[in-house]
Amino acid sequence: MSGYGQPPHYGNYGQPNYNQQAPPQQGYNQYGSQPTQPGYGGYQGQQPTGYAPPPAQPYGAAPYGQPPAQPNPDAELWSWFKAVDGDNSGKISVTELQAALTNANWTTFNAETCRLMIAMFDTDHNGTISFDEFRGLWRYLQEWRQVFSKFDTDKTGVINAQELSVAFTQMGFRLSSQFVNLIIARYDPQSRRGLKMDMFIQACVLLKQLTDAFRSRDTQQNGTIRISYEDFMSMVVLNKP
Repeated sequence: MSGYGQPPHYGNYGQPNYNQQAPPQQGYNQYGSQPTQPGYGGYQGQQPTGYAPPPAQPYGAAPYGQPPAQPNPDAELWSWFKAVDGDNSGKISVTELQAALTNANWTTFNAETCRLMIAMFDTDHNGTISFDEFRGLWRYLQEWRQVFSKFDTDKTGVINAQELSVAFTQMGFRLSSQFVNLIIARYDPQSRRGLKMDMFIQACVLLKQLTDAFRSRDTQQNGTIRISYEDFMSMVVLNKP
């Protein structure tokens, strides 16, 4: 769905507001949105987990008697972008992004998650992202890492069913434990009973998209809809990550 590009904004139905705007300021209302995360968009001095570290910047020493020059965030981001842009095309493809991103256990990000994220920020719809588009993607990942870290309470690098249930509840999603287990089974292909960072993002994006599609049909806002077979199939196909 076009226009998506941001981590969770917790609002009525549920989940990140992907509009490439400022980080989430409020939790998902009623159906499921993302909780406000203080410190969104910043690592507070820590290197974001799952990112290939940007190459060290050769900042020269400041002249004698002057304070040291401050690192340029864009320069660091540009160095990382160039390191990921393996064919020097000035664009990052799904394959290049996947090779650069890792989960906490050093496995590479799922290809479908990378395609999903590139599609969110690919404003010219050419299947790749430029440096300007990459800035938004970088902030987006930072914010998701903040969310993931908050709910990964045992710091295993994996969100288990109990942690996922807490996460969905705080995001405003009213979901049963049976549904949470279904999500785990669907997005945990290795049967480790938990979601890594990449699959957590993918699952939350799916919930957001389907919840928005449901809400657009829930004219009475009572949590029930009447839907035709073809409309239902269209909703699922269009919102499948």
